[in-house]
Amino acid sequence: MADHMKLVEVLKGHKVYIQTHNFPDPDAIASAYGLKVFLHAFEIEADICYDGKIDKNSTKRMIDTFGIKLTHIDDIKNMGFEDYIVTVDAQKYNSNITDFPGDEVACIDHHPTVIPCAYKYSDVRLVGACASLIAEYFVKSNMTMDTTTATILLYGMKMDTDSFSRGVTALDIEMFSYLHAIADNKKISDLYSNSMELDDLRAYGEAIKNIEIYENIGFAYIPFDCPDALIAMISEFILDLDVVEFSVVFAARNGGLKFSVRNETAHFHAGKITSAALFDLGGGGGHFAMAGGIVTAENMEKLGSNLRVGVRNTFLEAIKNNAD
Repeated sequence: MADHMKLVEVLKGHKVYIQTHNFPDPDAIASAYGLKVFLHAFEIEADICYDGKIDKNSTKRMIDTFGIKLTHIDDIKNMGFEDYIVTVDAQKYNSNITDFPGDEVACIDHHPTVIPCAYKYSDVRLVGACASLIAEYFVKSNMTMDTTTATILLYGMKMDTDSFSRGVTALDIEMFSYLHAIADNKKISDLYSNSMELDDLRAYGEAIKNIEIYENIGFAYIPFDCPDALIAMISEFILDLDVVEFSVVFAARNGGLKFSVRNETAHFHAGKITSAALFDLGGGGGHFAMAGGIVTAENMEKLGSNLRVGVRNTFLEAIKNNAD
């Protein structure tokens, strides 16, 4: 039995929810939508749900353009412990996903596992976009994909790989070729253009004002809350500087800090370094080239009286101890 058919067998006969992480971005939304369409072909109906908020207008525009229905957990009154949940673009126990009442029986994700979970079905592979994994389900099942689903999946892939320039694997390239032939590529271009919002400039301005560079490592602090996707964009912006090969961008979040880390060296591993740096502060991890993490409010005092110096020293120590 093919792996994707194991998922179908697990979910048959159950009420199913597809849960994204708490601040769903285009890749998470595309993956959830594509999985919903895939399961519908096997007479399994599923509702897409999330906690947190959708805080970027560009993501809201994607949802409105395609009429994607996502339901906030506050609007779900009847989820029971016996209901099945499939997490997409996230894993149970991660800091960016709320534990809902239902049973997380399955996981489809493209990030490294931080805390293992005994799912009935697991598809965790380190690829550029989670949407690539979902697209492969259609290919392996010899299913015909409609234009809307292909467009949504391809847009999610494009956004999560920064136009296929970051973390791309052979599977992403294969799925790009498959989806590109079906998708409405003009609609993707229209969505992708003018994606920066006016409020984003304030965050960029603060990051530029606060940037500090130590050899090839760039640090930038944003002293207010902003969306995860924006923090990641600014981390990539810092990485584009010719003197920076490893970037650490952090923003205020719920009394603590939210981190986005990027790496383009051959001897650093963003995920391992972030995990080591934030191990007893909140947590973090990720891929070789990209990672994320948090410092919780109760651990902020461990960084000392000077926040930026505390973060800088914590990461420099982790880099020193984890460089190849």
